[in-house]
Amino acid sequence: MLCVNQVYLSELPLKRIRFNLIKCYDKINFSFELEEDFIMKKRLFSLLLVATIIAGALSGCGSSESSDSVETTTEGTVYKVGIIQYVDDASLNQIVSSLEEQLDVLAEENGCTFEYEDYYCNGQADSTTINQMVTELINDDVDVLVPIATPTAMICQSATEDNQIPVVFSAVSDPEGAGLVASNDAPGSNITGTSDALNTVAIFDLMFTQDRDIQKVGLLYDKSQDSSAGSIEEAKAYLDAAGVEYVEKTGTSNDEVMLAADALVAEGVDAVFTPTDNTIMTAELAIYEKFIDAGIPHYCGADSFALNGAYLGYGVNYASLGVETANMVAQILVDGEDPATLPVKTLDNGTATVNTETAAAIGLDYEKIKDLCDGFVEIQTAEEFD
Repeated sequence: MLCVNQVYLSELPLKRIRFNLIKCYDKINFSFELEEDFIMKKRLFSLLLVATIIAGALSGCGSSESSDSVETTTEGTVYKVGIIQYVDDASLNQIVSSLEEQLDVLAEENGCTFEYEDYYCNGQADSTTINQMVTELINDDVDVLVPIATPTAMICQSATEDNQIPVVFSAVSDPEGAGLVASNDAPGSNITGTSDALNTVAIFDLMFTQDRDIQKVGLLYDKSQDSSAGSIEEAKAYLDAAGVEYVEKTGTSNDEVMLAADALVAEGVDAVFTPTDNTIMTAELAIYEKFIDAGIPHYCGADSFALNGAYLGYGVNYASLGVETANMVAQILVDGEDPATLPVKTLDNGTATVNTETAAAIGLDYEKIKDLCDGFVEIQTAEEFD
């Protein structure tokens, strides 16, 4: 593009005119010293005319910038959101549903689009399958990965070590303990999210308020689930301090969990505790009647257990957890916040959900524990939340 750098024109009679022409690409300067006379003026105006013609001819070359350049904005931007659910259970299903609904709300508010329909996966608790799904999502150039539950989050962490794609996890009970973040307040890398950290002490307070004569407690969990490890250790510490005996039974599949439940019944436990364990959650519909028939209340770390037949579930509202997870996705993609400095969000978890059908079948009066809870919900057995 031909540019005119300087032009000085004095009123006639003209004493001196300095005229510089610079060609941007070649940086060649043309200087003309013109003295006052009619012939030189004609030459000057001829040069001006030639310069104008050349500038018009070359205006399409060089920089494409214009005064009408578009400002950076999220208006119309499309973000690809990869959602990876660990397994199909009531709690995680509720998270995904609320997450997607909130993403739609945020998209309308910000004038952008969050595409998730084509980027949703359910690994059905198979780590090999989840690894393949995460790899496919990365190849699809998703803008963020949203793993639901601890095992899925850990796979996403490994898969993004090199590419540093943002990861916003949901329903991770102990992000620090699982090694996902340096700390909940300062994650330190490309990973942050929402936690369903469990107040184990509060559950046992409810258990012993309900029945002060408990002598033996069953601990039912999947020993391969990182989300369960911390809560089980807290449970043991509580029971040791109270001088109460406990029996541990574990399972990594529905069949193993059913056998573990049978073993706890045979052991004659007075109550059973399960933390936020997805393996036991998926098997709850198959074991809750075993405990009812034996008159054993099952105390668990999520409301979905109670939905599926357990006596009591205590912890976060998973619909709210999904909403907060979507909000964090928008903070990173739309607002440009850094996952490394965006604190993990932990929701208040003082809500107890009691299955009234199970309570009636066992003969428990749950009115005595209501005052210990920030929230109290009565529910009946079903497969999914409405």
